[in-house]
Amino acid sequence: MFDKKIDVNAPIHELISARWSGRAYDSDKMLSRSEIISLLEAARWAPSCSGLQPWRFIVCDKSSNENSWRKALECLSPGNQDWAKNAPLLLLSCADTMGQKNNINRWGEHDTGAASENLSLQATALGLMVHQMGGFSVEKAINHFNIPERYIPMAMISVGYQLAEDKIPENMREREYSDRTRNSLDINFFEGTWNEPVHLSN
Repeated sequence: MFDKKIDVNAPIHELISARWSGRAYDSDKMLSRSEIISLLEAARWAPSCSGLQPWRFIVCDKSSNENSWRKALECLSPGNQDWAKNAPLLLLSCADTMGQKNNINRWGEHDTGAASENLSLQATALGLMVHQMGGFSVEKAINHFNIPERYIPMAMISVGYQLAEDKIPENMREREYSDRTRNSLDINFFEGTWNEPVHLSN
């Protein structure tokens, strides 16, 4: 993947700085089964409240089960379908809402996000590109994949190899080459109490 520089206030690991949500996938390059299992292993070892591991991922690999892959693609919004159709792997992440003794697990969605980030960072380590999407039909996902009522579909995740730069279509170039930006630390991180901007130095 090509490098997209970011501005940071302190050094961070290169896997974090290199991860970004691209859209230009190479439709001719499939993932190996060992690569897919590597992604799932990374998600498997995410932290979770009481070790409940509330995440569930439905794996839709175009090369081994095109029918499930097409079902996943159908769940996406038209705008996401336009580019995700080139991703060889689509994953649906779901969060278990129930915890121990049939109590509500209010941390299930948080923990599923942690598992998804683990997966994304492992993908970056393998030279793969991941894009997590909220633009999909929850109702279609539930029906297509027979998801039990206690589980909440959280995101559709596309995974694949980035298309060579000289093959990226003109209509995708602006998005792919746009700068990566984030809020400044003082907007999202507070020191000791609400709305007190974090201190950047002692």
